[in-house]
This record gives sequence, C-alpha cells and structure tokens, in this order.
Amino acid sequence: MSETIIQAREVNMTFTTRKGSLTALEAFDLEVKPGEVVCIVGASGCGKSTFLNIMAGFLRPSSGQVLLGGQPINGIEPRCGMIFQDYALFPWMTVLDNIGFGPRLKGVSRAQRLEQARRWISLVGLEGFEYAYPGELSGGMQQRVALSRALANDPQVLLCDEPFAALDAMTRQILQQELLRVVAETGKTVLFITHSIDEALILSDRLVVMSARPGRVKVIYDNDLQRPRSMDVQITDRFLELKREVWDLVQEEVMGSMTALQPR
Repeated sequence: MSETIIQAREVNMTFTTRKGSLTALEAFDLEVKPGEVVCIVGASGCGKSTFLNIMAGFLRPSSGQVLLGGQPINGIEPRCGMIFQDYALFPWMTVLDNIGFGPRLKGVSRAQRLEQARRWISLVGLEGFEYAYPGELSGGMQQRVALSRALANDPQVLLCDEPFAALDAMTRQILQQELLRVVAETGKTVLFITHSIDEALILSDRLVVMSARPGRVKVIYDNDLQRPRSMDVQITDRFLELKREVWDLVQEEVMGSMTALQPR
C-alpha cells in the first residue's frame, strides 16, 4: 500500500456560466493508495462531485493533472466504475442483464457474463431476484444491483457519488456494511462522496474535509476507528470525538460561505 493509485495535482476547474465564470476547484491536491476507502465531505457546492466527474473522465480540469495508476485521465475512464445517487439501471433489463451489461459491451460471451453476474448477485445477497426488473425491487435492492454492475466491469477504482443518500436510515446502514464487506473481499479502491459525517467515519480509511467553493483539501484525517467496523462504533467515545472535529470544520466552511454571500 505504499504506492499511490490516484494523484490529483494542483487541479483547477472553472465553469463558464451566463453570469460569468465559476471556480469549483482550486489547487486541489489528493493522493489515494490502492485498496483505500477515502471519503470526501464538505459543504454543498464545494466541488466534491466535480472531482469525482473528473476522475470518471466526464470532465477535464481547466488546469492541473489527475493520474490513475501513473497515467493521465484523458477521456471516459474504463478503469473507474461509477455509482450514482439514483440507481441508473435500465428498467427494461433484468437484474442479470443489468449487471452483465458492461461485460456485454466488452464482447464477453453470454454464458460467461451470466456466470459473472450470478457471482455478484450472490456476493450482494440478491439470490432469487435474477430475473426481476428494477421496478420490482426496493431502493436498497436496486442500489445493490448498481454496485454489482459497477464491480462486474472489474474497475481499479469505485467512484461513489452519495449512493445511499436517498435510502431510509436502516437500509443505508445495511448497505454501508455490505459495501465494507465487498471491498474487503475484492480489495477495490473506493472514492466515496457523502454529506453524512457518520457515513464517512463508518466507511473510510481516510476522511477528506473540503473547503467551501472554490474547493480545496482543508484537512485529511487518518481514521483510526477499529476494523472490522460495525454500527456499534457510532457510540464509542472516539467516534463522537472525530465527528465533533469534522463537524466543526465543515460548519466553519458553511458559515464562511454564507457570510461571503451576505449583501454589504
């Protein structure tokens, strides 16, 4: 784990709008090691999702460089798998076919991709729903399908843009544990965006706190909460201490950004 798989160096991202330019990221620097789960938290509009979209190759930074495995990201990045807040499943496809969609595009035979899909279905606990359609599944089950579909492409990095935000509290906690289990079994590197400090502390090896827009890395915490991590960690003194520290930092940025918007 000494090498780095992700390197962001002096990344700047400016968008042109009808009202002028808007800088989402400024001098953004981050390194991630293979197998790490890194969670990014920060105020709304601080550029968290912008950076994830740069990693996926959906956006190109205005300046700076993002490297994956030492190679620059110059377009849609097949080495990354993306999981969105909405499930982004094909409603006309069964669970099996949704999961096998990526391998199908790569030319994998139907027999082989169905075998792979069944393995992921087993891993995320969806046996018995192989031929169900997304509309027949609960939100949590649909997000398990989305996770399996991303993993079926065997990406080096899993990019998660608030994937559990729309779920109820109980389902969210279950899927947090599922993600930790899958990552432990596969060794995938995960970059996870969330507004929930609790979620970030449960999932992360390191937790990145961003400044308000333009987004920069403000503080990086090495998460020393014991692994394997269960929901009981939330009632420990160390969890509450870390949560208070991170909340104070995020609140400081939110209040600073709101003050800047006040008329003078």
